[in-house]
Amino acid sequence: MIADHPQASHPDPQLTKNQALVLGALANDGGALSAYSILDQLRDEGFRAPLQVYRALDKLLEFGLVHRLESLNAFIACSHPDCESHSTIAFAICETCGDVAEFADDVAAEHLQGWAKREKFRLKKTIIELRGTCNTCMAA
Repeated sequence: MIADHPQASHPDPQLTKNQALVLGALANDGGALSAYSILDQLRDEGFRAPLQVYRALDKLLEFGLVHRLESLNAFIACSHPDCESHSTIAFAICETCGDVAEFADDVAAEHLQGWAKREKFRLKKTIIELRGTCNTCMAA
């Protein structure tokens, strides 16, 4: 069982076996995976139904250990040590190789927060997804 994780929003979350297996599948893959891809990878570990994966993912999202990429309908292990301290998180997604880079941009966050304030829009969290081609794929 994984006792703690530096990206967790809760100190020392105690992960269940299924949560640890799902987090491990995401961390080992290094890219974004759909719930069904995770299920396929974990069938030998006793996973039989998508609901098992979704329950684990829900808790991992709550703990801040994974992120959901809306445009891909997929999940990725958090790689940004203090992303919970940022109100805006961004992902650069390579459409060629599938690589996903996680980052925070304080200038972009300030612009979006300024817009929200001017429009009297109560902003909770902002997730930006950039789609394109990474440097490695462009060089190939």
